[in-house]
Formats: sequence, C-alpha cells, structure tokens
Amino acid sequence: MKPGLSRELIALRIVRELKDGMYVNLGFGLPAYIANFVPQNIDVMLQAENGVLGYGGVPTNEDEWDRELVNASAQPTSLRRGACFFHSADSFAMIRGGHLDLVVLGAYQVSERGDIANYARAGGEQFGVGGAMDLACGTKRVVAYMEHTTKSGEPRIVRECTYPVTGRGVIDTIFTNLTVIEVTPEGLVLKELAPGVTVEQVQARTEPTLTISEDLREMRP
Repeated sequence: MKPGLSRELIALRIVRELKDGMYVNLGFGLPAYIANFVPQNIDVMLQAENGVLGYGGVPTNEDEWDRELVNASAQPTSLRRGACFFHSADSFAMIRGGHLDLVVLGAYQVSERGDIANYARAGGEQFGVGGAMDLACGTKRVVAYMEHTTKSGEPRIVRECTYPVTGRGVIDTIFTNLTVIEVTPEGLVLKELAPGVTVEQVQARTEPTLTISEDLREMRP
C-alpha cells in the first residue's frame, strides 16, 4: 500500500484552492478527478480545451452518459448551471489570452525551478504536446498534481527534468500523495505533509533539498 493520500483525497485537497468566480482548467489524467469533487455551492467555471465552459463531474449513473458530451480527457461529463459550448479556437484564445485563474496539470517530472515535463517520457508512448504548453504558459497560476514517485520508486520532483519540458518556471505549487510543496525563487518549500508521513520520508523521495516551512502543517482534504 502506497503511503500518503489516495488520488481522490489529493483531488479533495486541491479543491480547497478553488474560490468563487474562478475559471479553471483541469489537465489530462489525474487532474480530471477534481471535477467530481467541486461542491455545487462554489461558483467555479471549469474550462476544457475541446470547447466547453462550466462542466462538472462524471455522472454516477451510466444511463446519463452522453458520448458527445465529454471533457478534454474524453470522459463523459455533466454540465453545471450556465454552461456553454464554443469552437476549440475560441477555447485556446481564452487560454492564451490569460483569462484562466488556475490550471491543474498532471506531470511526469517537476524540477526545483518549477519546470514541468508532462507529455512524453523515456520508453513510453509518444504523444504531441497538445494544449499542455499553452496551459502551462498562459495561466495566472499553474499547479502540478502527481504521484510523488514513479512505480519503481524514482523521484518525480527532480533537480533537472530529463523528459521533454512542457514549460519552464511555470509551476507554483506541487500536490502529491505525500505533500504540498511551494516553488519559490529560493527553492522548494515543504508546506504540508500527508498524515503519517515524515519530513525524512519526503526528502528521501525528492532529489532537490527541501526547505521546511515555519508553519509546516498536516495535509487535509
């Protein structure tokens, strides 16, 4: 059993970053979990590159799935009040125009300077960069949501990315199953720890040296 929080609990922790009035994009893969946990009482508009604004989580009843209504991860989705559809070119104009408040991206690696590699890896199937580069470079705040290590235990938080880089110096905060880490000009600052996880355990699984925040606290959904 992996230490720290489950993927669902990490998603719940990231939901706490959402505020009324935000326009938010959830990247491919792990970030898509987050849509299932956004409370109805928070006025947040989820935007997807395929041209939908105001979508919600995956319907719990498969009978409600519509194969023509999907998010950017090709998952069946629901709509929140006020949702609308538009051309993908308009969707990218919204991204490139700096109109998104927050984007959550999955990542293979994040460097100590906030570089992110999230579209190709050594030995893996190679895809195009898609909209990841636009999202990484055109949004007010970018956070990474990922497992702290690979399946074989190798660090994903590294000194230098060895996979193709999507964006340089773009990540503000890293959320993993073990911790919340803030990226600063002085380096990586350990802000939160998952229950039962120690500073030593996190550092052992992280390449760069971490600075411990003066207000280090427990990571709670």
